[in-house]
Amino acid sequence: MKSLKKIIFPALLGATLALGACTQDSPVTNPPVNKEPVEIERGTFAKGADVSWVTQLEVAGYTFQNQAGTAKELMTLLRDDCGVNSIRLRVWVNPELDPEVEGWCDIDDVLLKARRANELGLRLMIDFHFSDTWADPGKQYIPAKWAEMSLAEVKEAMADHVSAMLTLLDRYGIEPEWVQIGNETRTGMMWPLGEIDNGTNFTELLNAGYDAVKAIFPDASVIVHVDCGDQLGLYDRVFGKLKAEGGKYDMIGMSLYPEPDSWQQTVDACVANVATLQATYGKPVMLCEIGLAYDSPEAAEAMMSAMMTKGKAAGLQGIFWWEPEAPIDRGYLKGCFDEYGAPTSALNPFIND
Repeated sequence: MKSLKKIIFPALLGATLALGACTQDSPVTNPPVNKEPVEIERGTFAKGADVSWVTQLEVAGYTFQNQAGTAKELMTLLRDDCGVNSIRLRVWVNPELDPEVEGWCDIDDVLLKARRANELGLRLMIDFHFSDTWADPGKQYIPAKWAEMSLAEVKEAMADHVSAMLTLLDRYGIEPEWVQIGNETRTGMMWPLGEIDNGTNFTELLNAGYDAVKAIFPDASVIVHVDCGDQLGLYDRVFGKLKAEGGKYDMIGMSLYPEPDSWQQTVDACVANVATLQATYGKPVMLCEIGLAYDSPEAAEAMMSAMMTKGKAAGLQGIFWWEPEAPIDRGYLKGCFDEYGAPTSALNPFIND
């Protein structure tokens, strides 16, 4: 396999890091207040990408280019060459405590990426994992510093964490259009305290996060996110619980990772669920994560085209490809860039929309 080209836009990278770096030896400076907001078109179908890895990849030497071979900063490339209008960024609590993630995706790192997105006129989704590392159905590890806290204390800590991130964005004039409270939370969050079957704890934690978001950005849509968008029962379990217990949220978020040889059935099941969930719970639905094998670009393009056409007809609010730029030598195989750091045809439906 050919190796990716190395630093080909050092001037941009150096300028970016000077603003406030994501590495431990380059602290972010205090942001100015009352910055004039960038005019951003909101409310249309979200054609998005989660690019939370980007600063870590840049520091490691990875670069990106369009199909013509022109080097570009990643978010600019996604906007100008791939039709992307929205960016999703994950936030970990104290990632410096977890050697697996090496301190990335903390509040300072997210601020840096959010500034870049905002200055390009891209809409923003903030994805709070409420963990020091990856949170998904198989692992929802409570942040280490919160592990011995009571429910009331954790609710206060998570509200402070949300407020810290969003207040920093607000001081830059950056307004997220969507905020996730938890990531793929069908088994709950912050185990064992917030496990889905541990009384009403999950709902109480969600509501604490919801209130913290609305205190700063009352117009932001708060998302509860569940994986396996083609499996309705998982959603009824979570959202039925929230309905019974007074859970507060504005939007249902999904993940969907079809296979190249069966994506049609997966997409059809997901689209049917979009319509059913809206009718049952009265909330709009966003596809917050999607991906398909990087080496099946034709299947990926067909899948995305079908998902957009059928999803829009069912009321879907948007689609975010999860880490399209992820290099295959990092072990993630459902991005949609090739080994040279150029996008495949998988995102063409965004351009053609």
